[in-house]
Amino acid sequence: MRGKGRVTIQFGCCYNYAIDKEGNAPGILQNKIVDPIPDLFKVIIRRLVRWHVLPPSCVPDSCIVNIYEEGDCIPPHIDSHDFVRPFCTVSFLSECNIVFGTELKVLGAGNFIGSIAIPLPVGSVLVLNGNGADVVKHCVPSVPTKRISITFRKMDETKQPLGFAPEPDLQGIQPLPYEMDNTKRLHSQKPERHFKRQPIRRDSKVETRESAQNSQSERHYSNRSWRWPADKHRTKVDMGGR
Repeated sequence: MRGKGRVTIQFGCCYNYAIDKEGNAPGILQNKIVDPIPDLFKVIIRRLVRWHVLPPSCVPDSCIVNIYEEGDCIPPHIDSHDFVRPFCTVSFLSECNIVFGTELKVLGAGNFIGSIAIPLPVGSVLVLNGNGADVVKHCVPSVPTKRISITFRKMDETKQPLGFAPEPDLQGIQPLPYEMDNTKRLHSQKPERHFKRQPIRRDSKVETRESAQNSQSERHYSNRSWRWPADKHRTKVDMGGR
C-alpha cells in the first residue's frame, strides 16, 4: 500500500487511511485478512512490555511498517481511536524529526511547522499517550534519507476484524520487576580477609617528607573533575496527560 509518499506493510489488521474505491470509510477494515505479526516483531513486543515501555494492559496486536525514501513524509494527523492508547513507534536506518502541535502549518510539500520537534534517533522508541496522542497532532517532515519505522498498536476490541484471534505467545506478558534481588549477590560475595598489622618503624624525617608528598598527591587528585559523555539516546520527553 502506498500513501502520502511512503510504502506501508500492515500486520494483524488492515487500516484504511481514506475512503477507498470500494467506498470503505477510514478505519480498520473488518473483512480484510492480513498476515499475522512476524516472530521477529513479537520479540520486540515482548521486550517493550517487559522493559516497561508499554503496559501489560496494552500489548500490541497489530503493527504497521513505514518505508520512507528520501523526501517522503507523514502529514499532520491524530491516530485513529480504532487503536487504544498508548502506542509506540520504533525508528530504524536514519534519524528524523517528528513535529507536534495543536496547529501545524503546512508551508509546502513535506514542510511543516509546529510547537515542538523531537528527534527520533536510530533505535529509539517514541511512546504516544494522553494529550500527546489525543489532543495535539503530529507529523513527520520530509526525511533526508531512507528510513524505516514500525508502529506497534493494540486494536480496540470492538474494532477488531471478523474472525480475529489473539496471538497465543503474546498473552500474559508481564513487566520485569524494578527491584533487584540482592540476596544472591550478597551470598555470592567473597568473605573479607583480615590481616594482622605489623608495627612499622620509620625515620621521622623520611615519614614527614613522604606525608607531605602524599598530601600534595591527594590534593591534585581531588581537584580533578571527570566529565562523562552524555547519552543523547536517553532523553525523555513528557507530552503530558499520561
